[in-house]
This record gives sequence, C-alpha cells and structure tokens, in this order.
Amino acid sequence: MIIDVHAHWGPWFFTMDVAEANHRTMDRYGIDLAIVSATEAVIYDAPAGNRALAEALTDRLYGYVTVNPRRLADAERDLAAYLPTGRFVGVKIHTDYTGSPVTSPQMRRALELVASYGVPALVHTWGASVLDLARVCAEIDGLRVIAGHMGADGFRHAIEAARACERLYLEPCWSHFPAGRIAEVVASVDHRQLLFGTDATLIDPSSAYGAVAAARLEPGVAELIAWRNAASLFNLEIP
Repeated sequence: MIIDVHAHWGPWFFTMDVAEANHRTMDRYGIDLAIVSATEAVIYDAPAGNRALAEALTDRLYGYVTVNPRRLADAERDLAAYLPTGRFVGVKIHTDYTGSPVTSPQMRRALELVASYGVPALVHTWGASVLDLARVCAEIDGLRVIAGHMGADGFRHAIEAARACERLYLEPCWSHFPAGRIAEVVASVDHRQLLFGTDATLIDPSSAYGAVAAARLEPGVAELIAWRNAASLFNLEIP
C-alpha cells in the first residue's frame, strides 16, 4: 500500500499533457491512493480549481481544498462546501504563488481557519521557512501541518522543525534528491511524523520513489512512511 500525500490534478501552465495522467502515473509506481490539489486552484484561481476538482475525484483520488490566504472569504465558503463531502480531506496552501510567507498575518489567519475545521494542511516550504511553519503550528491549538518538500534544500531545518512540533509532518518530494537526504531525516525524526509525497504530476514519482527506496529503510519504518501515517493523519479507511 502506498499513499501519495502531495500530488496534483489538472494541466500545468507550460507544455505538459498531464490532465488525465493521474491514474496511469499511480499505476506505474504502485501508488494506491493520492491526495491531490487542483493545479488551477494552486496557481491561479482557488475557487474555480476547487470546483473543478470536486467533479474529478475518484475512489483513488482524495482532494485538498486549496486556500489562498489573501482570499479568506472564498476559502471559508469552499471549506464549508467541500469538506463535508468526505472526498476532500485536507487543505493545500502555496506560500509563493499566493505571495503569503509563513510569517505573514494572512497566512496565520488561514492556518487558524484550517485548525478550526480539524483537517491537516499541506504547506509549501523551502529552506528555513519550515522552521517558521513549526513555530506557527506550535502556537495554533490543534493545527496539523505537512511541510511540503520538507524544506527542499533546507531538509536539516526540517529535522529541527519536526523535533520542535510533534504536529508537523514531513514529506520528501523535490526535483533534486541529494544522496543520504532521506536516510538522514528518517534517522533524526519521529517516524510517526514522516509521509510519502511525489509532487506528481509536476514531477514523475520515480524521483521520490527512488530516493526512498535507496534509503533502505527497515520494513516497519517503510510501511509507516508509505501509508500508515497518512491513513491515520487523514482518517482514511483502508480495507
């Protein structure tokens, strides 16, 4: 069983014919379930993308409600509309595309809103911003966050962040995978805070899949990362 907690649905703004690629890509790598955000929602129009995604989810695709911290009225409407369906199980926030750093007031208000709904938020992190996310998470009661890319080149900051806040989770996807990155994080962080993500369909899952496989994890740890932690975090019913 593999659950991908960082995936996308819909075409990108450059030449990539990926609109229908989710299931084919998942099948190629044995990914059973994926939690996806709408590309349109992340990079352009959150309400329009969320609306389109609601019509596209399948029994293998769960959804993130994408939230733009600068449009919280829209966010509140979408959270109220889509979370009760049971097909949307979390929130996606991209700090860069929305111009909303983790330390910004609008991001804090957005994360407080997410916490009030009791679902996890996948937040884009890069470099030292993962430390900021840990601090904000610790300050907001009940908030659970996934540090997207686990800080990318700031993965050692991600180790500090996860140690500082037990409600912060790490997923590894990145277009680069320096040797030893996964093994170092796994050796340094509570295994219950580790998840698997690929950034498909922007990045082929082979990148994350190969990096995790190369870490030669113990079977029990590999199973936690592959799906058990995600199933618990998102309250997914696994047969």
